[in-house]
Amino acid sequence: MSSFLRSYGDPATLQQPADAAVVIATILRPSLVRAVQSIFAQTHPGRIQVLVGIDKPVGPLALLDEACAGRPDRVVVQALYPGYSTSIRHGGVTKSNSGGSLRCVLSLLANSHHIAYLDDDNWFHPDHLRTLRAAAEGAAWAWSLRWMVHPETAKPICVDTWESVGPDRGVFAERFGGFVDTNCLMLDKRRCEESLLGWNTPLPGDDHGQSEDRVVFNALRRLGNVGTQQATTFYQINPADGNHPMRLHFMGDRYAAAAS
Repeated sequence: MSSFLRSYGDPATLQQPADAAVVIATILRPSLVRAVQSIFAQTHPGRIQVLVGIDKPVGPLALLDEACAGRPDRVVVQALYPGYSTSIRHGGVTKSNSGGSLRCVLSLLANSHHIAYLDDDNWFHPDHLRTLRAAAEGAAWAWSLRWMVHPETAKPICVDTWESVGPDRGVFAERFGGFVDTNCLMLDKRRCEESLLGWNTPLPGDDHGQSEDRVVFNALRRLGNVGTQQATTFYQINPADGNHPMRLHFMGDRYAAAAS
């Protein structure tokens, strides 16, 4: 696949800053369609720019066309594939294994002050951007709560009340000063620009190279923030994740109930 920058939308509108941007790093998994179309379903009335960065594609390029079917006029989607992976996992030079430098690069490229993030296997509630954007007024960053989603059935299990619950809260309060998942964030990059480099670098000693979200959160938690206190992100859990046993403990019987 050759390198490209592809736009879905009226090119005449690109110079006008969007009210909010959403950055997605992907390897072109089928779930990208659900993720992008959850942005199309947003109740947020303003213009939205979606920036899709392709790391090492495993799916067909036609998936982008499928994902952008039914795109509303107020949403523009721009997909970038540099022609190589920036992640050290695939021969690149960026230490992050979760999309390499794409989140950082696309955050800087976004033609919006306010940036949200979405992994290609997760999706947004229709009110996600509207409530986050309102909360972000006057704050350096805003955050939502999230639903835990079963990995096989994609059914919501329960709201995460122990892990991604904000600064100085939850099971990571003592060790990390709390935590907010990437998919729950909205940053005002005028006030958070220095934190964007954190997307490129996992924590020291992280052999998996997937802890850059904690590096970014550590930089953000010193800045003024507002939580919506609404669960508007759907997070599909991974049984191979090191936190899975802890999550099973907190989810209890609800995990098994969501399996059918």
